[in-house]
Amino acid sequence: MDTAAATGLTVQQWDDQFFEDSLNANQFFSYMGTDENSLIQLKEKLMKEPGDSVTFALVNSLKNSATTGSNTLEGNEEDLVSRSQVLTIDQYRHAVRIPVLQNQFSAIDLRKAAKTALLNWEMELVRDQIIAALASINGVAYGTATEGQKDTWITDNNDRVLFGAATSNYSAGDHSASLANIDNTADQLTPDAISLMKRMAKAASPKIGPLKPRTQKSRSDAYVLFAGSLNLRNLKQDSTFVQANREARERGKGNPLFDDADYIWDNVAIIEIEDIAVTGSVGAASIQVAPVYLCGVQAIGMAVAKRPESIEEDFDYKDKQGLAIRQWHEIDKLRFGTGTSDTADLKQHGMVTGYFAALAD
Repeated sequence: MDTAAATGLTVQQWDDQFFEDSLNANQFFSYMGTDENSLIQLKEKLMKEPGDSVTFALVNSLKNSATTGSNTLEGNEEDLVSRSQVLTIDQYRHAVRIPVLQNQFSAIDLRKAAKTALLNWEMELVRDQIIAALASINGVAYGTATEGQKDTWITDNNDRVLFGAATSNYSAGDHSASLANIDNTADQLTPDAISLMKRMAKAASPKIGPLKPRTQKSRSDAYVLFAGSLNLRNLKQDSTFVQANREARERGKGNPLFDDADYIWDNVAIIEIEDIAVTGSVGAASIQVAPVYLCGVQAIGMAVAKRPESIEEDFDYKDKQGLAIRQWHEIDKLRFGTGTSDTADLKQHGMVTGYFAALAD
């Protein structure tokens, strides 16, 4: 008699394939990794042990100069400054129900019929959570954060938030006033603005670490810029940017660090994320403004306790069959206290946020 795979194993294989396909379909997948050198750091510790939260740790780089010659080292040690952030997981579920009379499918056929719909939903869920995390104000969704929360955020992050093309647009401690300084003529997303954001990342305290190259031929000071369609439209119309892509596109595109980049400028991979929402008509003369995010390592954290798991259910005396997907995870922007505690004077750890004029078409 032929040996058949156990039903439980078949389901597990389907779940594993679902998770892999979901990640591959996500625009952010290329930037996920399990170590601290990843733009989106993924931790699956809770898959192996009980608990409701995962701690992400940051150890700042040492800054003191070397002790030379016969000079005494004892007593001149440098304190190791470390911070942490806790992500508490939640459950996310969705399901599809199919009438048996209309679809006469077996359980395996049901999986095939429902897989595409649930896969797209799960991919969009994770993608939207990452986008929301990029925009968030100390864990609060940007759209629901108060002006006071936004003012505190830019005060603590003044070295990693840019309003338009110049740092002088920043109005100290006033988020809405800073946005109102953005002008449609001077403050669109340009190559110079991208280079400025990169310099801000390298000069920030603590520094925003660049992504490690995928090969030894790549430079090490690489960052990724996520931008919405309107900001990218303005960038593509910039004459300097047009010339650079016309004359050096193939050389830059061949850099293996940027396999998925739409464009490259100053060793920054530029990725279009269509679903990045505009901030609103908050610029000078009420022009529309939209954010971009220049990211290095540990910009976003993702804690996973349960990968997507499928569950079948019969309803109404087996007249209808349902397939549900559930998962336990949490996604947030990584931020670390710069004051006396982990939660005092919070700074977003791995990114520079930029706001630029982005008039609607």
